[in-house]
Amino acid sequence: MGLLLKIFIPLLGAALAFYFYSAPQNFNEEMLRGKRVIVTGASSGIGEQMAYHLARMEAHLLLTARTEAKLQKVVERCLELGAASAHYISGSMDSPSLPEELLREAENTWGGLDMLILNHIGQSGFTYFSGDVGHVRKLMEINFVSYVALATAALPMLKESEGSIVVVSSIAGRIGGPFTAPYSATKFALDGFFSSLRQELIIDKVNVSITLCILGYINTESAVRAVSHIIPDTPAPKEECALEIIRGAALRQREVRYPPRTVSGMLLVRSLAPELLDSIIRSSYRVENVRR
Repeated sequence: MGLLLKIFIPLLGAALAFYFYSAPQNFNEEMLRGKRVIVTGASSGIGEQMAYHLARMEAHLLLTARTEAKLQKVVERCLELGAASAHYISGSMDSPSLPEELLREAENTWGGLDMLILNHIGQSGFTYFSGDVGHVRKLMEINFVSYVALATAALPMLKESEGSIVVVSSIAGRIGGPFTAPYSATKFALDGFFSSLRQELIIDKVNVSITLCILGYINTESAVRAVSHIIPDTPAPKEECALEIIRGAALRQREVRYPPRTVSGMLLVRSLAPELLDSIIRSSYRVENVRR
């Protein structure tokens, strides 16, 4: 059964991806030229790759992450690649003052903001839930509350520019798999909040788009280190993932799914046969390698 579904889900996902993404998508890299963009979690992984793509597209960049030394190197590389400008502010996203600091920098430097890309995550192990409620609270603060705080602070400028909010989430925010309970909770929360906010903006005729990015297993260093000994699948490339996120944001898409076939297939099977999908997920993991 497991082998059959490993064949069936990608095929189903391919059909869905073709259906949803075969319509003309007139993306041109010039759409991002001169745009003023904040990227969080930009010192490594998908955030770093998004910064490089945006730099090649000649956007203005304000990057943030915890590690200043890494941010400095990313900014230097962005300027080499052709960014219209590139700056950084280092700090932890659970700091109550960081959102205002970032938006003040955008206002003082650019006079506004066109796109906010929320991409940062807190550290969480791939393991059985230990009952550590304190960890859940901490992770919610970084993975969810800080997203809300930064989006709220950015909304006045984004309303003025008719800009975009990009929320980098996960398949774990749509499907509750094992060993990710705290992380999954934060991603489900993102989906609920930003999907609701999108509705309110539409009702108020506010032209600010919200793009929710549902990502599968991507070959970032942190993800591979955390799950490669448990999940036998081959991770998708972070460079292509980053470009698809930017493309979806520029086109003001409601949702980006990457890799599209896998994510779309899993979501459809969840709708049609959730218990079957749960069983497939459990059977595909190397549970013996999971530490308690």
